[in-house]
Amino acid sequence: MPKYGHADTDSRKMNEPAPPHRTVIEPHTGWKLINWRELREYKDLFLFLIWRNIKVRYAQSAIGIGWAVVQPVATMIVFTIIFGRLMGVESDGAPYAVFAFVALVPWTYFSNCLTDGTASMITNAQIISKIYFPRLILPMAIIGARLVDFLIAFVILCLLLAAYRIMPTSDVLFLPLLVLIMTLSAAGLGLWLTALAIQYRDINYGMSFGVQLLMYAAPVVYPASAIPEAYRLLYALNPMVGVIEGFRAALLGTRALPWDFILIGLTTSVLMFISGVMYFRRKEHVFADVA
Repeated sequence: MPKYGHADTDSRKMNEPAPPHRTVIEPHTGWKLINWRELREYKDLFLFLIWRNIKVRYAQSAIGIGWAVVQPVATMIVFTIIFGRLMGVESDGAPYAVFAFVALVPWTYFSNCLTDGTASMITNAQIISKIYFPRLILPMAIIGARLVDFLIAFVILCLLLAAYRIMPTSDVLFLPLLVLIMTLSAAGLGLWLTALAIQYRDINYGMSFGVQLLMYAAPVVYPASAIPEAYRLLYALNPMVGVIEGFRAALLGTRALPWDFILIGLTTSVLMFISGVMYFRRKEHVFADVA
């Protein structure tokens, strides 16, 4: 007689439901870099948060995204009157209005990223305490969203250059490098401050004051040539020095492209970004508890 034992066993195995898929989430310990595989899995959430940050910021606003233009333009007017006209600050031979606006475009991006990024974990406390996703997405979504404001302000800058009949130099080819340094520095310092602010709320309260002080530590209202030569390389440890002076050299031709400032700033921004990511991830496991 034929034997059907094996066939019956295989049939029962085929009819049994598959075991449920389980994902075990364990806290990270120690110093870790970015988990790129995990970020790729949450790329849709990352893009959604960028869009949400853009949309929410200008929701129910009369001029909407025009605020991306109002902030640097209004600041430029104030600086031109106070520093350009009343105080007679040197502008390396360029009209002071353009001189200031070229610096304000990258600086406004940098300062807004710090302010918004530092508060990102606190404002999303209800989310991070309920569900899991890479916490790094929240401050990095601010970095991505603010690039939209930067691009809009840069278009206005191009129109201002055309109005003053200023022709950019061939060094504009290096603007992507300057934008990279600007983004890395904003992300690196922002991650440090974000990780600290969720435990020490004083940092979040003092951000507006701190950002104002940082502005005067960068050549926004004055040229880097005003700094004594003996201190310029030390001054260039602030990566925004190379970014701002590089923008002016490329767009206004006020000087040769300051490669010494740029290379020092690139090194500083990379170190700041790597250390910021490592510190953020080291503190990531306590965010839900202290938020």
